[in-house]
Amino acid sequence: MAPSILVWHRDDLRVRDNAALAAAVDDGHAHPLFVFDPRFYRSSRVCDSRLAFLHECLDELADAYEHRGGGLAYRHGDPREVLDELLTDGVVDRVYMNATTTAGYARERDDALASREAVRVFSDDAIVRTGDSRDGWQEQAEAYFAADQHDPPEAVAGELASTTDITEITTEYDLSPSKRRQYRGGCVSARERLDAFADAIGDYVGGISAPAKAQRRTSHLSAYLKFGCLSPREAYQYVDERGDGRGVELFTSRLYWNRHFTQKLADNPDATEHAINPVFRGMNRERHDPALAEAWKRGETGFPMVDASMRALRETGWLNFRMRAMCASFFTYILRCWWKVGADWFYRHLIDADPAINYQQWQMQSGLVGVHPLRIYNPRKQVREHDPDGEFIREYVPELADLPATFLDEPSKAPVSVQAEHGVSIGDDYPYPVVDFEQRREAARETWAALDERAKEALADPEIRRRASLSSRRDDRDESRDTGGQATLDDFTP
Repeated sequence: MAPSILVWHRDDLRVRDNAALAAAVDDGHAHPLFVFDPRFYRSSRVCDSRLAFLHECLDELADAYEHRGGGLAYRHGDPREVLDELLTDGVVDRVYMNATTTAGYARERDDALASREAVRVFSDDAIVRTGDSRDGWQEQAEAYFAADQHDPPEAVAGELASTTDITEITTEYDLSPSKRRQYRGGCVSARERLDAFADAIGDYVGGISAPAKAQRRTSHLSAYLKFGCLSPREAYQYVDERGDGRGVELFTSRLYWNRHFTQKLADNPDATEHAINPVFRGMNRERHDPALAEAWKRGETGFPMVDASMRALRETGWLNFRMRAMCASFFTYILRCWWKVGADWFYRHLIDADPAINYQQWQMQSGLVGVHPLRIYNPRKQVREHDPDGEFIREYVPELADLPATFLDEPSKAPVSVQAEHGVSIGDDYPYPVVDFEQRREAARETWAALDERAKEALADPEIRRRASLSSRRDDRDESRDTGGQATLDDFTP
């Protein structure tokens, strides 16, 4: 008799290119299950809108199973207890799960389940989890992206009984999503978005750095990748098969970039909590100013590009990469605040929040790694270069909507007569800068320079160096190429 195999979904909310599901269908009767984990729903680092996106993903996954003659079961509780009970009571004979890369509680939970004799883990995701991940990583990543996808099953007859549903979970946790999102969650929605992006991928070039353009011209696939509505391989092959050119190169390099940072978190799960380079541990923690941190969170720093970005993050749950980097740089170097507070704030509000990318990028942009040149974004220069007409600022900082674009990089320099003519009073309607940018920037350079030798000495430790390095990535300062500050495909070499 064929075994009953539970397929435990977590961040693989799809039927296409799903190794655990494909194997379960081949080996026996597949029983798909999602467990609503109370720790996730009670976390202060997860906004209601991200949970709403998750629920939309589950709705579409459930539909996919119904079309195949089965169903997606829902349970509520500690997944370790839920799965142990199903195995102990003989409801299922085995558990198949796809490997994931995370940290903290989720990593401990998954590791505990993976150690069960009846549990089988599938690691078809380009991530090395045993041995030296630096030994041929580029080759095995290329092999992953080139390999055939797992076909979606034609039929999934198995179905467990649900003990809850999305409506009950929404009510129990009093979820009230408030963000203004552009796209719905789910595998069908992901495919539609992928198709639309691939059709217009030529617009991707030149549409990465400027925040208003990025809202229209970037892929907006990050949340779908985070929840596994698409596999990175599926997105890579779909775009690669549709054409070539600079847009395809930029996008596919970002999928390598996604896998690379996921690999780094697999190697060092501590990166979500502590500075990668021990020399920088505790940096700014003692002089962290809660009042400045709150002004940054509210988007009331007196630096319009920072404020527009922070309000966009809070209102939409999304921000393009360059603005994320600028806000992190400003928080750590200019406000002299503790990076962890800022990283946690981003992680709470981003719909696409991925621990591997969010926390390690925060560390890089905050100078906590020690292998990259110090880069302190000038938010006034960012206005001049990436929002010269004020399209982005006017949308998210309406207090400045009528101010001439000439003054949007530094509104406090607008003459009182200009302010009066255009109905804005700096200091009343919009704040003066909360700090002196130039003075703080020079002080930050001096502080980090004083630690440079110690940081390099720490990197002599092979383990620290391995955790800190980003292969042979170069500091990309050719902004005419508009890579958004991210790595290109050539940067991922051994």
